[in-house]
Amino acid sequence: MLTCALNICNMVWTDRVRQVKILLVISAVVIAVASLVVSHLLVHDLVKEERKNMSVWAEALRSFNNADENTDLALVLKVIEGNEHIPAIVVDGRGRVREHRNLGRKWHSAADSVEYITRKAQSMKAQGNVIRISLDSPYTEGRDDYMEVRFGESLMLRRLAYYPYVQLGVVLIFVVVAIFALLSSKRAEQNKVWVGLSKETAHQLGTPISSLMAWVEVLRETYPQDELIPEMDKDVRRLQRIAERFSKIGSLPEPKPENLNDVVSNVVQYIRRRTSNKVSIVVDMPEHPLIVMMSAPLFEWVVENLCKNAIDAMDGQGRITLTARDEQDCFSVEVADTGKGIASKNFRNVFMPGFTTKSRGWGLGLSLAKRIVEEYHHGRIFVKSSEIGRGTTFRIELRK
Repeated sequence: MLTCALNICNMVWTDRVRQVKILLVISAVVIAVASLVVSHLLVHDLVKEERKNMSVWAEALRSFNNADENTDLALVLKVIEGNEHIPAIVVDGRGRVREHRNLGRKWHSAADSVEYITRKAQSMKAQGNVIRISLDSPYTEGRDDYMEVRFGESLMLRRLAYYPYVQLGVVLIFVVVAIFALLSSKRAEQNKVWVGLSKETAHQLGTPISSLMAWVEVLRETYPQDELIPEMDKDVRRLQRIAERFSKIGSLPEPKPENLNDVVSNVVQYIRRRTSNKVSIVVDMPEHPLIVMMSAPLFEWVVENLCKNAIDAMDGQGRITLTARDEQDCFSVEVADTGKGIASKNFRNVFMPGFTTKSRGWGLGLSLAKRIVEEYHHGRIFVKSSEIGRGTTFRIELRK
């Protein structure tokens, strides 16, 4: 039931997230293409308009240079002064700069402003932005009988050319934020399922456990000398503790200072009593206590899950090594086995709900362990190393 509900929830959410992702990507592509097309058309029209304006400006400049008594200088000067946005440089037939406009502030701050303007004029000519003016004055001859108006892109044109890329960046940020929000919503929904199923499991276990505890007391009074009744009592209390663990999922447990050595030792004692002699359990811990802020019942559950998985991976025969250390920036617990090992591609997948390599089981143990370590203890749990046919080592790190 628990696996079925989780799988259904995952499938529904996965399909929904996939559909929304596809819709967002398609929308982003449509917006990007439309922006590029529209911007390209606007830039193309603006380039033609600016070239036309510069042709009028060059003609006004020619009229000013060839002015006579019939020339309306007021109109000519109005046209010449009207260019306030398009950068322009006037060069005579000998390549000397005669006039410049709208070059910005760079040429003022340049160490050699003449050299800067000359380079700018050459760059404009290389781009093909040149209009030649013929001078009909009798005082010019040879190479001085014409001038060239060289011009560049206006600030508005440059901004319009960059605008689609800015818009694409905004759309990309929007898509990333939207997908992140979807994934966060998915995790929140999964957490609700986790909490609901865990609490329901604890509730369902409560009634039969209470009945079993009552029956144990009846048996204890009826057969006070029976040696199996205390063991039955231990198992029933163990069930009670498991139900208590499930009931704590979803609520923030209050961490208390606990000796990590004792917590690991409790798990080892429990596992040894319920494992065959073919499995040897080696414990490597320092003699001094390792005091860690934790919820002992939940953390025992984590180590217990790792040990049970190790036993399954070894097919009930091999060695488990538990190591606890006080390191520079954390307390660590490592559980190593001599089992089948895990393929490197599954190092992350082993912590996903429903993932299992066993023929039986729900595939929830490591997912619960990850949740307990990371969300309740703000630590890390990961596959430190694994080799097919040689074994696996899981590592837990708890902050100091």
